[in-house]
Amino acid sequence: MKIGNREFDVKNRTYIMGILNVTPDSFSDGGKWNSMDHALKHAEAMIADGADILDVGGESTRPGHTPVSAEEETARVVPIIEALHSHFDVPISVDTYKGSVADAAILAGADLVNDVWGLKYDPEMAGVIAKHDVACCLMHNKETSQYNNFLIDMLTETQECVNIAKRAGIKDERIILDPGVGFGKTYEMNLETMNHLELFQHLGFPVLLGTSRKSMIGLTLDLPVDQRVEGTVATSVMGVMKGCAFVRVHDIKENRRAVLMTEAILGRNIK
Repeated sequence: MKIGNREFDVKNRTYIMGILNVTPDSFSDGGKWNSMDHALKHAEAMIADGADILDVGGESTRPGHTPVSAEEETARVVPIIEALHSHFDVPISVDTYKGSVADAAILAGADLVNDVWGLKYDPEMAGVIAKHDVACCLMHNKETSQYNNFLIDMLTETQECVNIAKRAGIKDERIILDPGVGFGKTYEMNLETMNHLELFQHLGFPVLLGTSRKSMIGLTLDLPVDQRVEGTVATSVMGVMKGCAFVRVHDIKENRRAVLMTEAILGRNIK
């Protein structure tokens, strides 16, 4: 699939999406990169370490986060996206579930909209993506962790996101799906999701896995957020083995090395 000016071989490779939070309260790096100078330096470092896409977020989506207005979120992300677009030749993603923020971000240079509510939060979002004909990542999410049959319900609810996209005119080749580890799921459900990632392949779209430093890892290893690199790497390896096209991570170098090693073992072309 094409994102920005770059072609991604989503059937045979696993690419690295680097996280660039320009928020004061993100769960693992809040406040570290929300100045222009720091954001650009961090972006440069992530690209040097092998990031294939940069994902810019202006509102924390961690459990219990404080929502911000669309105006505030736009003010945070648009200048950063404009600067990234002018300084670096790398596709840019905007992590937002608000249509107006996505619209402004795309005009500023974003190539992909990463919506943690899978088009279900803002009824305007799907139309914005279709209008600009950009790529989108649709994540499974819900308000509670109540399911009748967890895996079947999760796939059905993710298909609903795809249906919204199709009705709005978003092309199939623009769609990526995210199983939403850490969102609307218990600890046990998150582990079950990881163990059955291959089921998402049946929906027919590239899959993005976002587990970096999340509570699933912290609870499993009994480690604070700044000591979850190895746990994240383990999930990235699982992602490669289960056919995920993208992994969204904070620690680029470590995860990229693990991805490349796993691809080599699986006999994929890593040149």
